[in-house]
Amino acid sequence: MGAFLSAKFDPVKDIPDLTGKVAIVTGGNRGTGFGTVKHLARRGAKVYMAARNETKATEAIARLKSEGLEPGNGEILWLKLNLSDPRDAKKAAEEFLAMEKRLDILVNNAAILLIPDEKTSDGVHEMMVVNHISPFVFTRELLPILKKTSEEPDADVRIVNLTSTGHRYLSSSYRFQNLEQLTVDLSSTRFPELRRFLLSKLTNILWTSELQRRLDAEGVPIIALSLNPGAVDTFAHRLPIYLYPFKIIMHLFFSTWERGAYTSVHAAASPTIREQAEKYKGAFIENEYGVVAEPSENARDPEIAAELWKTTEEFLGSVGLN
Repeated sequence: MGAFLSAKFDPVKDIPDLTGKVAIVTGGNRGTGFGTVKHLARRGAKVYMAARNETKATEAIARLKSEGLEPGNGEILWLKLNLSDPRDAKKAAEEFLAMEKRLDILVNNAAILLIPDEKTSDGVHEMMVVNHISPFVFTRELLPILKKTSEEPDADVRIVNLTSTGHRYLSSSYRFQNLEQLTVDLSSTRFPELRRFLLSKLTNILWTSELQRRLDAEGVPIIALSLNPGAVDTFAHRLPIYLYPFKIIMHLFFSTWERGAYTSVHAAASPTIREQAEKYKGAFIENEYGVVAEPSENARDPEIAAELWKTTEEFLGSVGLN
């Protein structure tokens, strides 16, 4: 069955020539982000690998070139992006705007998982900052160039936000009417770090749908969608030897990082998405074949999406990022 499905999508055959297109992939120096950069660049796109660490980004770019990024393919450049502070996210967007005149594809791939449930100096949990607030700021600052690019003949501009199907395991009681709810204390719950991660992934779906609603209201032909890349093995190689059995399980049942990137690549560049724009606008996709899935009740509530957007903007205003 797996072999049959794998024949349905091939980024080499099913993604058109992207020469002249410009893309940004956050967290592009490893995992699914690395695979996304690879596939987009091999189809001719100029791809900015947005990552915090220059050394790691440079090493990743060198690896891509050694693995076959031949002359005639696209170009890969490092864009410094630190998502742990929304001010730095804004700065990264401004630096990009100073270098480029267009942006066709934005893939918000970067995220952190299972870190201590601690707050930053701004009073917001670090995971919520990295996984939601900073990507929100980064995208917001890039919207002018995205909109401008969408006005060009034959333009196909997309914003892709990675999330997780695990958001469905959250209680339907979560709301985002104010900063207190956005930074709700989960320390007394079971697996607070995991809950915080899933809560941040819920926000990814909500603000994507609200973004699409706003773009549609303005008549802007940009497609914004969120996706679950699936079960992807991006860390088993770093596990200690005593967890070898878990490594085997990961190998058997999880996709490789390169295959895990297929969902992002499909969402970012497959002609199918544009051909069926009304189907995919604001949608939640669960696999590389463009299957639209129904997220949780909270995730598809437009009222909650609107209140999250408002609360996020109010927080940004409170820290001088109006």
